[in-house]
Amino acid sequence: MAIAQKRTMAADTKGAPATKDDIRSLPATIEWLRHQGLLLETDVEASGDLDLTGVQKHFDGSFPVLFNNVKGYPHTRAITNLFANQDIMDRYFGWTDAKDRTKKLAHALTHPIPPVTVPQDEAPSQQIVITDDLDVNKWLMAIRHTRFESEVTIGSGHSVVTGKYFHGGSHIGYNRMNFRWGNVGTFQPAPGGHMWQIMTEHYNDKEPIPFTMVFGVPVAANLLAGSGFDYVVLPRGGDELGAAGAGQGYPLRLVKCRTIDAYTLADAEYVLEGELHPRDKRYETAESEKAGVQGRFHFHPEWAGYMGKAYRAPTFHVKAITMRKAQGENRPVIFPLGVHTLDNHNIDTTVREAALFELCERLQPGIIQDVNIPYPMTDWGGAILQIKKRNKWEDGWARQFLVASMACSQGMRFTIAVDTDVDIYSMDDIIWAMTTRVNPRSDILNPIPGGVGQTFIPEERLTAGAGEWTGMNTKFEGGMAIDATMPYGYENDFMRPVYPVDTVDPLKFFSADDVRAAKSVMKGWVEQLARTGR
Repeated sequence: MAIAQKRTMAADTKGAPATKDDIRSLPATIEWLRHQGLLLETDVEASGDLDLTGVQKHFDGSFPVLFNNVKGYPHTRAITNLFANQDIMDRYFGWTDAKDRTKKLAHALTHPIPPVTVPQDEAPSQQIVITDDLDVNKWLMAIRHTRFESEVTIGSGHSVVTGKYFHGGSHIGYNRMNFRWGNVGTFQPAPGGHMWQIMTEHYNDKEPIPFTMVFGVPVAANLLAGSGFDYVVLPRGGDELGAAGAGQGYPLRLVKCRTIDAYTLADAEYVLEGELHPRDKRYETAESEKAGVQGRFHFHPEWAGYMGKAYRAPTFHVKAITMRKAQGENRPVIFPLGVHTLDNHNIDTTVREAALFELCERLQPGIIQDVNIPYPMTDWGGAILQIKKRNKWEDGWARQFLVASMACSQGMRFTIAVDTDVDIYSMDDIIWAMTTRVNPRSDILNPIPGGVGQTFIPEERLTAGAGEWTGMNTKFEGGMAIDATMPYGYENDFMRPVYPVDTVDPLKFFSADDVRAAKSVMKGWVEQLARTGR
């Protein structure tokens, strides 16, 4: 097999940021990635059944991967790993580093740039309108992540809701679907999420809920779609599309739908116009339906690093499929998100980190310095808060921030507070801080036991016992919050050694080749300690 690689790959992922024109649409971003040498590209036929996610896992955290030849879908292309590398993601938006990313995005969440509406004839997403051939799986590529799943699914769609159904604001978020009945598919609203809130409020309405599912959207919209369970900062009625506009520096574009009373993204690649029927509930897989059991059969991996389960879900009835018109080889492109990958993790946590930062800043300004959600902490399962105490009175704010973060984030299980001398992007440094700065009798907290959790974590599912593993039957055991900060005024007793790496140059003693060879065998925490002298 040969791969068609259009340009030489870049030596590293650092470099100049993308321009506004480079991120106005997904095809524009792909062209920018290609030009920058940041795109793995292949013309070899790839199936959505295991091929895409298998390749993606091989390159987890690396370059975006573009598949130009998707089996069974000659009209489309597919891209993965779009957000897998944080250096590349930062270049989309001009962020200089992780802390800059969190602070600027936190500002965007509270200073939205509202979207603008364009005429239908100016919207790429409506260049083709289909109302009579609505077999969704024919047009939109479904994927199977693992061999454990009995069916393919579509997990790459974003629900877009504006206006009265979101109390005058705008929502965009991920929802998985399985179109087992042509134009009718299951629609999974995560319990407690925005779509769950919308569905609950309108559950008994006589009319179904009109909105769209969009695919292949601008990167800013895609990033905001990953936000979830941070609703003190991003509440119902807030402007998530406006926050995406602020993140990219200019407004997103909306367009009136063709068949329903709703608006959608003008610069999406594909749009499903349809209606949610909350009371028309069906099983997500035939296997689960045959057994008549929810929460037992594998379906669609989850962010926590475990296999998901099939449930009964409300259904989404498609009224029209619209899409961008192909121009030669520039066919519409879909972004089939692989779950429990760095691609997924970075989408789900980037806005969440900013929201937690903003939450702590609202409680007491100036103390929170940064927030990180490491990959092994899982997307919504935990967070690390970095704080700087300025006086003795602020000693207690570490615990206030920890408990508030957990109370305001449904299902968060593990949160740690550390000082500014601890690298929150190094799990080794975090473990060291917990080992040396935590009083096991007073610094380990168990907030909100018996509160509302998330059934995506097996430990919580087990509380259902012999009952169905659903949200109604499970119980949240609470979370663990750890204050790994040093008491204010005792900094001298917790002083870390700093070796003279800034003044002693190894090149004075050894050749550059020798230094490079010696450094190449250093792995783990020693790399960070050698760099900082600690």
